[in-house]
Amino acid sequence: MSADELEQYLGITTLMRAVAWAQTKSMWPDQFGLSCCAMEMIAIVGPRYDIARFGMEAFRASPRQADLLIVSGRVAHKMAAPLRQIYDQMLEPKWVIAMGACASSGGMFNNYTVLQGVDKIVPVDVYVPFCPPRPEALMEGIIRLHEAVQAGIPPAYERRAVAT
Repeated sequence: MSADELEQYLGITTLMRAVAWAQTKSMWPDQFGLSCCAMEMIAIVGPRYDIARFGMEAFRASPRQADLLIVSGRVAHKMAAPLRQIYDQMLEPKWVIAMGACASSGGMFNNYTVLQGVDKIVPVDVYVPFCPPRPEALMEGIIRLHEAVQAGIPPAYERRAVAT
């Protein structure tokens, strides 16, 4: 019998695993909706998708109360500084989900006004593809983030540096 099987059989765990489990059950998202992806992000709090089952039902209006930043939509260069300020004010540990093609890579807007990927401003933990992504895709991204946290993978800001 392996150590993981023994832990599961006896119902014991380590402190780090218990903390990771608690973090996934109490992530508080901060919305940063900038365009059409924001409508899809808003849909996940409704009864059809019910994000409350993850303990994330209330989007926080203050970054000081949030530990998950969901950036949905295209980020103009003018919004880069406020985005970074919101990220810096968030609690630690903190995670970021880039939702949609525009937040991930600039999408179809390859011009001087749109930031070509939000990862140039803040470290991103999970990228959710498509344009616009369906609420199911965002839920999948949240589940993948929870799996990473429970596996002990540190947040993106601890793994690599971000361009300034």
